[in-house]
Amino acid sequence: MRLLLASALILSTAVPALAGPVSFSNGWQEQRLSLFSSNDYSFGNNLSMVSDGSVSIAWTRVGQADWGTRGATWNWTVDQSVPPTNLGRKGGDDRNLSLYFVFVPDAIAPSLQGANIRSLLGNKDVRIIQYAWGGNHSRGQVIPSPYGPRGQGVTIALRQAGTGSHNENVDLAADYARAFGSAPGALVGLAVSGDSDDTSSIIRAAIGNLTLR
Repeated sequence: MRLLLASALILSTAVPALAGPVSFSNGWQEQRLSLFSSNDYSFGNNLSMVSDGSVSIAWTRVGQADWGTRGATWNWTVDQSVPPTNLGRKGGDDRNLSLYFVFVPDAIAPSLQGANIRSLLGNKDVRIIQYAWGGNHSRGQVIPSPYGPRGQGVTIALRQAGTGSHNENVDLAADYARAFGSAPGALVGLAVSGDSDDTSSIIRAAIGNLTLR
């Protein structure tokens, strides 16, 4: 679904960062992508989610201390999985979980302060990396998003569709350079999604211990 566009949320002014843990207890909001489709999110020590033939995202703004983030760690668990899909195919790219990192150039971040999702849709300066558990791709494969303006977002495959529990450690700066050919600007937003509407399947999953560095 149109997860790339709906993830373009936020913002604020960019400055060098002191990174740290991200709370799932406060500041998260759900953004529906359809009037009749919504995941069931629970916020607390972890973000847990049930997606039953549905799709939506949960998102949050990033605090000033973390705008200069260049890496991240987290753990995630999937108890019930969608089948393997092609994450580069529009309308057929279901996945268990995606964790989105939303960047804007440092120079324009002040002008986007207070911008809402609708005003940022299609903004040519927004860049989005989403790390995905799902699909049938090789780990680390960079997949251009089939949604939104070309070159605005990519999916990086981390885990193929299936169940289990894993820890992740990503180099955002290196992955951004691979995806977009430059250094990242300010990290201004985070989002988590589950997408099961194309396969009419069920996801039961959770993400926790997210730390920015």
